[in-house]
Parts: sequence; C-alpha cells; structure tokens
Amino acid sequence: MNSKVSDARAIIGMVAVGALVVATTVSRHVTGGGPLWLDITVGIAACALLPVLLRWPVQGALALSVLACLSGAATPPATLGALHVARCRRLPVAVAVAATGVAAHAVQGWWRPTSGISYGWWLILITAAYGALVGWGALARSRRALLESLRERARRAEAEQGRRVAEARMLERTRIAREMHDVLAHRLSLLATYAGALEYRPDAPPEQLARAAGVIRTGAHQALDELRDVIILLRDDEEDAGSRPQPVLADIPRLVEESRDAGTRVDLRDEVAEPSTLPAAAGRTAYRVVQEALTNARKHAADRPVHLTLTGRPGDRLVIDVRNPLPADPGAGPAVPGSGTGLVGLTERVRLAGGRLDHEAAGGEFRLRAWLPWPA
Repeated sequence: MNSKVSDARAIIGMVAVGALVVATTVSRHVTGGGPLWLDITVGIAACALLPVLLRWPVQGALALSVLACLSGAATPPATLGALHVARCRRLPVAVAVAATGVAAHAVQGWWRPTSGISYGWWLILITAAYGALVGWGALARSRRALLESLRERARRAEAEQGRRVAEARMLERTRIAREMHDVLAHRLSLLATYAGALEYRPDAPPEQLARAAGVIRTGAHQALDELRDVIILLRDDEEDAGSRPQPVLADIPRLVEESRDAGTRVDLRDEVAEPSTLPAAAGRTAYRVVQEALTNARKHAADRPVHLTLTGRPGDRLVIDVRNPLPADPGAGPAVPGSGTGLVGLTERVRLAGGRLDHEAAGGEFRLRAWLPWPA
C-alpha cells in the first residue's frame, strides 16, 4: 500500500513539474527571451531526466543543473532535484548539489538575462530559493529519520515486551512445577510407603490393614487439599489464600510426626530462639527444605534414621541441617521414581530467599545443609 502511494505521488509530481516546464517555456517565448527550439529541447530533456532523478538523486540533480545553464525551462526540474537530494542525502551533499544549481543559474542569467530584474538580484533570489529548498528537504529528512527511530523503538519495545512475557511464563511454569513437587512429593511418598506395606504384608491383621487403608484415604484427601492450596496461591487469590494458612517454621514438628507415623525414625533437635519472629516467607522456605529432605530420606533410605537440627536467632540466620546414613546396598531395594530435580528446585528456592543450600553424600551419609537470613 505504501509503495502504491509513493508511486502515485511521484507521478503527480512529474506531471506538475512538466506543467511548470511548459509554462516557463511559453512565458520566455512570449517575452522574447531566446530561441524557442532550445527551450523546448531542454524542457523535454529535463522531463526525461525526472525518472533518473528518482533512482539516482545526485546524478540526476547534477544533470538537471547542467541543463539549467542553457534554458530556464530546466529550472523547475533542477530545483526539484535539489529538494529531492536534500530529503534523501546528507546535508553536505545537498549543499554541494544546491551550490551547483546556483552556479548553473548564474550562468543562465549571465548569457540569457531576465528582463525586469538586475543580475545581482537574480543571483540573490536564486541563492535564497536554493537555500530554502535545502532547508526544507533537510527538515523533511530529519522528520523522517525521527519517525523511523520512533518506529524502531516501538518495534524494540514490543519485542522486549514479548521477551519479558515469555520469561514471565517460563518463571511461572517453573514456580508451578516447584510448588507441585514440594507439596505433593512429600504427601505421595507417605502414600507409597503405606501402599507398599499393604503389598508386602497381605497377611497382616485386619486392624492394621484397615488402619493403613485409612491413612491412604486420609493422605489422598490431604494431597488434594494441598494441591488446591497451591493452585489458589499461584492464582494470587488473596481472599481464598488467606482462608488456609501456609506452612511456616512452627509446622515442622507436625511434618516430623507425619514422617514418624510412616515409619521413618526422625531425631529432631530444635534450637531456634523466638521462632515466631521469623518472616513468613523464610518460614515457608524452611518448611519446604525439611519436607524435601524427609521425602528424599524416605524414598532413598527408608530404613535409616534421619537427624534434623534447627538452629538460629533473630539478627543472625536460620540453619537447617539434615543427615541420614546411606543404605548399605542402594540397588537392593525397589526402584524409586524421581528425576533429581527436587533438590535443584529447592536450591533455587533457597537462593531466591537470600540463602544458600548445599548437599552431598560423603562418609557413608547424605547431608543437606541450608541457611536462610533472619533479620532482627
């Protein structure tokens, strides 16, 4: 659409210039300003150079300036050439082309003087006209460059916005995956433990089987409730999110009791001073750290005790230390599903909270140690 508009404007411009050439030729013939055949020849040649001017502005403008030395019929195309060069080329080039045009008209006024005006005023008017054309063209060029710069900035801003949206989506997906893992992995590992007991002890007393089935049913309901809490939290629904409190540091003993009920021996040593002053975000992160540690211990070392130590005070930091002996024969038990991304996501969560998490298997035990800032 823009190319069609440009072509239409070019055609209209050439028709207008052609009309000015005809008018100038007729006017000079009426006033007896020189041979008519020369003006007609120069006028036709100048109109023929207009397409060249559009394709090669500088060369076309210089050729029109040469024709302007011979006849005033080339004056409209020559001035149009100076304007066109000023609109599409740098200012020094436009000034040079305009100077050539002034020199050409100075030659024209010398050997074919215009009646009714002195040669000096003729040069002044020609110079002023070319100066105005150069200024007009330079202003149009600057305006076009400004508009193009604004369009480019708009395109970059749109691309940047698209990139930010893509990053936000990726971060949100990562956040959802982390929350799903932290909330459901612990609960489902408990269900797997009780389901495994039902599978390997089908001859257990009916009371124990009923108790295990009840625990599985209750755990499934709790997993669904916690999944609902995660979805509400991710939707930032403040009213619904506030209806169910999120886990904090004070909920860790309850988490330990759940693991003990599932058969894991957990030794908890709580040396935290003033736990109620720990920020809720840090408390939630601490809860997830302990939850992941107990889940991994239950999955990978089910028959080994877990030693959990919590220390910290306001103005210092909260330290979480979890240790459990490694199984004597890691390949002896059933295969445990898991991709190992839980600790990766947990490390990122702790880092975002301003803390640090390290884990290693050495000396026959697995050790996880995390610390979180605790402002005074």
